[in-house]
Amino acid sequence: MPRKKQTKETAIPLAGMEPAAPASTTPEGEAVLEALRSYHTLLGELAARYQVSFQPDRPAERPQINCPQDVHSLLGPEMSVLAQEQLRVLLLNTRNQVMGQRVIYIGNVNSSVVRPAEVLRAAVIENAPSIIVSHNHPSSDPTPSPEDVSITRDLAAAAKLLGIDLLDHVVIGGDRWVSLKERKLMD
Repeated sequence: MPRKKQTKETAIPLAGMEPAAPASTTPEGEAVLEALRSYHTLLGELAARYQVSFQPDRPAERPQINCPQDVHSLLGPEMSVLAQEQLRVLLLNTRNQVMGQRVIYIGNVNSSVVRPAEVLRAAVIENAPSIIVSHNHPSSDPTPSPEDVSITRDLAAAAKLLGIDLLDHVVIGGDRWVSLKERKLMD
């Protein structure tokens, strides 16, 4: 059955046509601008994430991770000051040298939703034989929550199926950190 031709025009204005009023002159535009002003911390974090105006100093050589303290030394300066939870994965080669790091999730002030497939995707793509997961607690208390332990166990099981070693999950809280492996919370 042929479709009826629609005669009502619902197209979005194109280049060369009269532009809409600036967003700031509408109530919605004012609300957006106010939200942007109030979330300047979040915008700074996004700028850092996308390397817009801030690129942290990183060693010329690939750092080697031998213990949880090494994870904190690498990630702590950046992650301990974040206003929101952020989960990162360190991609490691067979010598436990960092091949790369990826920001997987940015949550709110006290949680983030984690899907094992998203965490492991970068390791599969980059052919990393092992990973270390780390996230921060903006409260500066690095004590792992029951959810932290649960997702770590789920990640370990999923990684094992893919032949990837989950070496540790390090929770960073201010200048302190907790290793779930050292606390025997990964099994």
